[in-house]
Amino acid sequence: MSTAKRSNEVDIIRMAALIGICVVNVPFMAMPVESVFIPPDSLHDKFAAFFVECFFQLKFFILFSFIFGWGMAIQARSAESRGESFARRYFRRMAGLAMLGIGHAILVFSGDILLLYAILGSFFWLTKGYSPKTLIKISIWMLPLSMLCLTLFLTVLTIVSASESAALPMFGGAGLGGSFTEATEARILDWPFTFSFLFFLQSPLAFGAFTAGLAAAKTDFFSQNSDGFNLLRRNLPLLLMIALPLNTLYALVTGGVIPDSYAVLSLLSFILIAVGAPALSAVYLYLFIKLSRIVNVPDLLVLAGRNSLSSYVLQGVLAGLVFGSYGLGYFNSFGHAALLPVALAIGLIAMILVGTYARLFGRGPLEPVLRRISGSR
Repeated sequence: MSTAKRSNEVDIIRMAALIGICVVNVPFMAMPVESVFIPPDSLHDKFAAFFVECFFQLKFFILFSFIFGWGMAIQARSAESRGESFARRYFRRMAGLAMLGIGHAILVFSGDILLLYAILGSFFWLTKGYSPKTLIKISIWMLPLSMLCLTLFLTVLTIVSASESAALPMFGGAGLGGSFTEATEARILDWPFTFSFLFFLQSPLAFGAFTAGLAAAKTDFFSQNSDGFNLLRRNLPLLLMIALPLNTLYALVTGGVIPDSYAVLSLLSFILIAVGAPALSAVYLYLFIKLSRIVNVPDLLVLAGRNSLSSYVLQGVLAGLVFGSYGLGYFNSFGHAALLPVALAIGLIAMILVGTYARLFGRGPLEPVLRRISGSR
C-alpha cells in the first residue's frame, strides 16, 4: 500500500470489523454462556438476536481475518526495506500473539481469537510465495472444508448430548459476573470447549480470509479501479443472492423461529453459514471501501483501527468492568435488545480511548509489546 489513502481504507475496515466483533462478543460476557444459545422470549429480544445472528455473526470476524492476511504482505515489505529477516520477525510475532491470546482468554474473554490467529498464522506462512490465483483457489476450498468441520462438530456434539454417560461441556456460568477471581475461574472452565467450538467454526473461514487478503495485497486490491475491486463490484448481486437467504435461514434457526424439530433444516442452516457468512462479508468489504472514499471518518477511530490489538483487548476489559461485580455488576441484567446499544457503546468507547492514546504516544498500549516480542523496530 503506497498511499495514506489506501492505508486509511484498511484501518477503517479494521475499525468496522472490531465494532462488529464487539457486538457479537458482548453477550458472551454479559450473561451465562448457556443463556446466549437459548432463544429469548420477548419479541424485541428475538428481533435483536436475529439481527445480530443474521448480519454480524462471523461476518466481521472474516473481514478482520482478511485484513490480517493483507498484513502479511505489508509486514514482508517492511522487513525487506529494513534489511530484516522476515521469517524470524513473523514467527516471533505469532509467538507473541499466542502469549497475548492465552492471557486474554484467561483474564479477559474466553472467546479469544488471538491464539487461533497465531496457530493459523504459522501455517499461513507456507502460502506466502503463492500466486494470487492460487491463494484465491485455497480460499475457495476453505468453504467446503468449513462445511465438513461444522458437520463433524455437530455430529460429535449430538452424540455427546445424547449419551447419558458422557460429560456435557462445562461452563463457568454465573461466575463471569462475580469477582475478578471468580470470573477468571469461569473463563478457565469455559475455555476448552469455547476454543474447540471456535476452532471448528472459524478456522477454515479465517484461513480462507487470510489467503484472500494476501492475494488482495499482491494485486493492489485497494487501489482505485483495481481489477479485484471491480470484480467484487460486478459480483455484488450474486453475493447478495447467496448471502441474504443463507444468513436469514441461519438466524431463524438459531433464534428459535424455526423449531428444532426441523432437524434437516437446522443442520443445513448451520453448515451453509460457511458460505453465507463469507458472501455477506464480501459485500461489507465493498461497502466499507466505498464509504471510506466518500466519508471523512474521525482520526481517532482511524487510529484505533490502526492499533487493532489494543482496541480488541480493551473492548473485553471494558465489558468486564460493566458486567463483573468488580465493576458495575450488570451481569445477566440485560436482554439481547438492550445489549446491542451497550455493545456498540463499549466498542466505540474502547476505540476512542485507544485512538486518544495512540495520538498522544504514537501507538496503542499493546502494539509496542508485540513489536518488542517480534523484534520489530
